[in-house]
Amino acid sequence: MSEVPQEKQPTVTPVRVVVALCLFAPFVSMLWVSSYAKVEPTFIGIPFFYWYQMAWVLISTALTMIAYKLWQRDQRARKGGASQ
Repeated sequence: MSEVPQEKQPTVTPVRVVVALCLFAPFVSMLWVSSYAKVEPTFIGIPFFYWYQMAWVLISTALTMIAYKLWQRDQRARKGGASQ
């Protein structure tokens, strides 16, 4: 009989939960339309509807970068601390 290598089950760690939340937050914020479907408050003359969405472009970029860095660090730690 040949031995079939057993696959490791995915491990849920606090770092991975934070990564998931960082990637999930922009979707929730944009899909919850009733939270930003209004004109007031305006910011430098721009209605809330528009500047809220544009703010989330920047926030999403930052959250994705944080998630990527945390994921890299988690993967290095799982492989025994090998350098980049």
